[in-house]
Amino acid sequence: MPSNLTAHSESRIQAEHLRDRVMSAEQATTFIHHDMTVGMSGFTGAGYPKAIPQALAQQIEQTHARGEPFQIRVLTGASTAPELDGALARAKGIEMRLPYQSDPVLRERINAGDLEYIDIHLSHVAQHMWFGFYGQLDVAVVEVAGILPDGRLIPSSSVGNNKTWIDQARHVILEVNRWQPLELLGMHDIYYGTALPPHRKPIPLTLPDDRIGESTLHCDPAKIVAIVETDLPDRNSPFASPDEDSRRIAEHVLEFLDHEVAHGRLPAQLLPLQSGVGNIANAVLAGLGGSNYRNLTAYTEVIQDGMLDLIKSGVLRMASATAFSISPQAMDDFRSNIDFYRERIVLRPQEISNHPELIRRLGCLTMNGMIEADLYGNVNSTHVMGSRIQNGIGGSGDFARNAYISMFLTPSSAKSGQISCIVPMVSHVDHTEHDVAVLVTEQGLADLRGLSPKQRAQQIITHCAHPDYRDPLSDYFERACHDSYGKHTPHLLPEALSWHQRFIETGTMKR
Repeated sequence: MPSNLTAHSESRIQAEHLRDRVMSAEQATTFIHHDMTVGMSGFTGAGYPKAIPQALAQQIEQTHARGEPFQIRVLTGASTAPELDGALARAKGIEMRLPYQSDPVLRERINAGDLEYIDIHLSHVAQHMWFGFYGQLDVAVVEVAGILPDGRLIPSSSVGNNKTWIDQARHVILEVNRWQPLELLGMHDIYYGTALPPHRKPIPLTLPDDRIGESTLHCDPAKIVAIVETDLPDRNSPFASPDEDSRRIAEHVLEFLDHEVAHGRLPAQLLPLQSGVGNIANAVLAGLGGSNYRNLTAYTEVIQDGMLDLIKSGVLRMASATAFSISPQAMDDFRSNIDFYRERIVLRPQEISNHPELIRRLGCLTMNGMIEADLYGNVNSTHVMGSRIQNGIGGSGDFARNAYISMFLTPSSAKSGQISCIVPMVSHVDHTEHDVAVLVTEQGLADLRGLSPKQRAQQIITHCAHPDYRDPLSDYFERACHDSYGKHTPHLLPEALSWHQRFIETGTMKR
């Protein structure tokens, strides 16, 4: 870290030529108007702007009170937090949102049909902006940890699409957050070598450890119209302790990895790990912590509590991601040992962390959650009963389609056993059977590699279905094999869909 930028500096804004643009959040919002497209930083509750969205929500409410329209299109890296998504959704200030969300207020607005939501693969967002698919980006609102004397920006706890937002926006508003550690400088790897077709070149990354870019973000100073100083924490909730189902799922995954190593299909240090966010993923990581594996790597989207634990224990040699998603307790540990972690963690733009070609090149082992899977391995990870969005596909498709081995994990039932997570036909398809190699529930693991659809169904029913639903699923499959129009992927369409209708009507799938 440069000696002239210390934690004791009066200001994190060391670029003298930018200090005259410091203003309040309320003043900064005057650069954002109705019908604008605004790119905001943030990825899984980390590194999002915290003061400006709340001030903007108040401005929107005041405008609406005068009977005037004020809605914007909001693009981010992924989910953010109540101070951004919740505040703007509550103010009815969002016309369109992409690419991923998890805020309950925003979710209700989407499912009520009050705003448009585009659920998109996270690796596609930046390139679609560069392609011009979303029109002109009017304003970028980006949180940074500090501004160096020459104007370079120290990224904060997430990178996401910040590079693209800054490059593409007409105007840039910065939140300089003193809460973010200055010691983050050096942890990021911002790659500026991407180009548009037909001028693309191979991305020179062959190992998860490789650093191929720069430690800071660049921004044309003429674009910066406002700088707001803040001292506000990221909003990440603590993870619950793994329950019995999560522990059993983790045991099945670890047994599978041991089996693959024993049979020579995986090296002793495995291949780079990717895991989605949540308690099941953390249970798998905790299981790895108690294993004999050492010197593993991760090439993933987010650094979770479990990954910090694995790095400290030496099980994980390094982790590459685009953001943190850690509890307040884990953040305290991170801050206390940030010099140690900076040598073992790399944060990249999500167009690199989620890049399909890099995922395939590295041979990632991917573990993601789901809402339901059907007998043939099609996975629904986004919609409840086929039409109600939960969060979004996020990066699971980027990883599953290109993984060395793609695994999807879920308890076998939900709603206190009233609904089966294994169904005859999923009500919405996010990952087709062609992209799903392994399904895991607390009941067991179904290895679907090299199997035909009917063989897959037998494995899934036997190993993954809850005992309460195993017989009805077997009965459906047997009758479908006999009565289906085609016998390659047997289905009785009206009956397959009635599983979901039955829950809507009675609150249970049980007969």
